Amino acid sequence: MVGTKYASEKRMFTDIKSGARITQLTNHGINVHFYFTENSFDLNGETIYFLSNRGHEETEIFNLFKMNLESGEMEQLTDDPKGIEFGKITKTPDSEYIAYVTERNIHLYNTKTRENKLIYTDKEHMLITQLSFSCDKQWIGFNRNEDVDALPDGGPNYAGFKEKMFATKDGRVSMLRLDGSEFHDVFRDTHWLSHFQFSPDDPEIAMFCHEGPWNYVQQRIWLMNMKTGDFWPCFRQTEDDCVGHEFWSQKGDIIFDNRRGGHDGTISNSKSQVYASQNMSTETPYFGFAHKDGTVYRKIDMPFYCNHYFANGDMSMFVGDAVEDILLIKPDKDGKAKMKVLANHNTTWHYQRSHCHPTFSWNGKKLLYAADTDEWHDNLFLVDVPEDI
Repeated sequence: MVGTKYASEKRMFTDIKSGARITQLTNHGINVHFYFTENSFDLNGETIYFLSNRGHEETEIFNLFKMNLESGEMEQLTDDPKGIEFGKITKTPDSEYIAYVTERNIHLYNTKTRENKLIYTDKEHMLITQLSFSCDKQWIGFNRNEDVDALPDGGPNYAGFKEKMFATKDGRVSMLRLDGSEFHDVFRDTHWLSHFQFSPDDPEIAMFCHEGPWNYVQQRIWLMNMKTGDFWPCFRQTEDDCVGHEFWSQKGDIIFDNRRGGHDGTISNSKSQVYASQNMSTETPYFGFAHKDGTVYRKIDMPFYCNHYFANGDMSMFVGDAVEDILLIKPDKDGKAKMKVLANHNTTWHYQRSHCHPTFSWNGKKLLYAADTDEWHDNLFLVDVPEDI
């Protein structure tokens, strides 16, 4: 019920590998923070927003909650009987507005007034994917894709991922006024489109991707002028590149993961990647940096891949979720990665919601990640970030 407050479930423990003090924030049901391209923290680092099925245990009906990180107290903010779809929620950096999807509807929640408005209902039987606010808080951008008859994605190693990519022949980039008064498609393609993200410092520039197994996608990342409709590739790929998990840095640069040829982009139970049967590359994996014109200006070589990367505000420190551990990454002068285990997450990787998706607080002093123990128990964890590694 909206307004219901829950007592703290916090507990502290010492990580078995790093010796760091970890705070487990939740201990009841399924709890997931926002996708790694978003940020669950408020600007001052005192509050997080997250989804939980508490009140709907043993279901996947998620609603929006906030937590005071000092006290651990939680408050329920929405009570939608059909639930908020995981991965389809975003907020402004100052946490004033939160937008989320329920079925084919987009809701806008104002954290100051507590007003919750239905601002859009899709009438074309399209599936809405990731939402993103423009930095001037005038627009919400998102992708829409036809609802295809393909195996559901999200199972172990993304079951049905390839089938959905080949079946989707109508994908769009769409824009919606914050008050719901104006809607239009900016771009339409014959591919599955996803990972829409507005630039953090330019309300006219956005990024989206051609979705699917990375080794099947010839050009993953695209940039777009949302006013003119012009679009261009970010990092023109070759056969030796398999790219994904792109995101904006706070400074307005694009950061992406290149696992090199043959990698399908899913997680495996070892530090090697799940490979395609052909075109396996011997090149070194890296995560790269690009300007808004799509040109790559920096690369950090990795001895093995992490499933997701994330950057602190000044891009002096990075984090990755390897198969067993949360890793802090700091590049040395020759562009190679100096790494330190921050936490042993030990998640199963079985579902999207069990992916760790580690994210820094806006000031880079704290790190939030998720991990599960079984199908009905996913929890959130918080750890202080050392100044150096």
